[in-house]
Amino acid sequence: MSSPLATIRKPIPRPYQLALGVAAWSAVVLIWFILTRGRLLPPLALPDPGGVVSALGRLIGEYDLLGNVFQSWWRIAQAFFWCALIAIPLGLLMGSFPWIFHFVNPIAAPMRSMPITAFLPAFIALFGMDEGMKVGFLFFGMFFYLLALVVEEVNKVDHALLETAYTLGAKVPDALWLLFRASFPAIFGSFRILYDIGWTYVILAEMVNARKGVGYMVEAARKVLDFERVYAGIIAIGVAAFLFRWLLTVLEDRLFPWRRAVPPQSGTSPVVADGNKKQG
Repeated sequence: MSSPLATIRKPIPRPYQLALGVAAWSAVVLIWFILTRGRLLPPLALPDPGGVVSALGRLIGEYDLLGNVFQSWWRIAQAFFWCALIAIPLGLLMGSFPWIFHFVNPIAAPMRSMPITAFLPAFIALFGMDEGMKVGFLFFGMFFYLLALVVEEVNKVDHALLETAYTLGAKVPDALWLLFRASFPAIFGSFRILYDIGWTYVILAEMVNARKGVGYMVEAARKVLDFERVYAGIIAIGVAAFLFRWLLTVLEDRLFPWRRAVPPQSGTSPVVADGNKKQG
């Protein structure tokens, strides 16, 4: 019998998954210790892990870490709300009516390829350097990604559903509601990636005239060359982003339990198992 580690797509038991994750992070920390304690890199480039842990404690006690994380989350949440409020209905219409798609997509498609950082000076000129600029910048960074995904998921809905609905007397509003209900579980699943995008861009937005937020916290530490605090802030950002992503995953499992992937049992594919059942 071949080893599970050498078998393609062989499911790994949950305890082994956790053990592999711990081993990976332990290796990262070990390499970090070797690089710093062996003085292979200058302290400003990579501070000592002990100093970073101490700086993390200072962030919590002296620099209002939780308040800064909440402020960043609130900016992302506002941009996310407006993004979903506009992109989901517009994407539904684009996926339903080709003329709307061919009217909007020539503008939306190039925007997905544009580097969002290039638009930061334009947003500062348009909205100043206050909260409106930060939320607008985040909205712009997430909107075109979500719009394309909504269109894709609406197009994936089986046309047989629409034909059945029309046969039963459905009108255009009914058909649109059917497309929305059929595509929304997959759209909701993309919200986790959308939040990841938000956490990426909020750091950049908060480096401009901010008095609160994780980006401001890291930038303030960099200006005084406190790189232990910079690295502690980076770790805090990663933990906060992971926790919010995990909460969205839990919510998705609660709302759409049928979307959970069920691994095949005993190494038998579902198709083969189903065929054997029919033959029996």
